[in-house]
Amino acid sequence: MNTYELMIIINPQVSETEANEIVDKAKKIVTDEKAEILNEDRLGRKKFSHAVRKHRDGFYLYMKVKAGPGAVKNITHNLRLQEPILRAMMLKAAIEPAVKKA
Repeated sequence: MNTYELMIIINPQVSETEANEIVDKAKKIVTDEKAEILNEDRLGRKKFSHAVRKHRDGFYLYMKVKAGPGAVKNITHNLRLQEPILRAMMLKAAIEPAVKKA
């Protein structure tokens, strides 16, 4: 299993309760693929440099996930099928070099 970084952008027109439901649904999609969520950070509403589906901003959600390589395709595919999710991208996390103590 590898460590991945997952970034999700949610439609800014949804209410706070709907956004929380979408986040819970996204977590369920990740855990249904036998992946483990290591870290979750709700970055809030941010502006885009260009329009995405005619929106100028969106709610950002960042997750660090431990999953198998086959699960990545299924997770991103299922997230992109959700209507209020504007973008979803999952990348392999950079491996930090071990620090030697002198």
